[in-house]
Amino acid sequence: MFHPLAPERIHCDLPGVRLIVMVRDPVDRAYSAHAHQVGFGYETEPFERALELEDSRLKGEAERIAADPGYESFSFDHHTYRARGYYADQLDHLAAVFGRDRIHVIDSGDFFADPGPGYDQVLEFLGLPRLGQPVFRPTNARPRSPMPETVRSALEEHFRPYDERLTAWLGREASWRR
Repeated sequence: MFHPLAPERIHCDLPGVRLIVMVRDPVDRAYSAHAHQVGFGYETEPFERALELEDSRLKGEAERIAADPGYESFSFDHHTYRARGYYADQLDHLAAVFGRDRIHVIDSGDFFADPGPGYDQVLEFLGLPRLGQPVFRPTNARPRSPMPETVRSALEEHFRPYDERLTAWLGREASWRR
């Protein structure tokens, strides 16, 4: 949902689709994304430096993508640590194309703490019968070095207004803010 052309592209191919979006703590998501990009060799900067460079790396990239749908932006794909965590902006874009009633948002913190209710809500949203209870296990969890507390605190403060907008969008506070 982050790509600036994604909602319109999805709507073109699947105009009646119902969308399920899972959001997670944007601070942890940013740190995880950095580790992922480093692991694949797309990022060479330490996390703090990559955050400092993010705005300059992304300057004008969304506009280039919008102007030329075939344009492939390396930085947009690989250097979007904070930007991908601005969930309310992305949900607003989806809602403008599909309508809010066709979007169901799952908070990953709540889901992985107790997946049953979230699973039931998804079935209800999709109009599907309950045919049993699957077992949910995290499959992508990898140990990594802890984020420095000063960086975590700065990112939590950075995301505060974005998380407040998400709270308004969802009608409840995200798990990482409780």
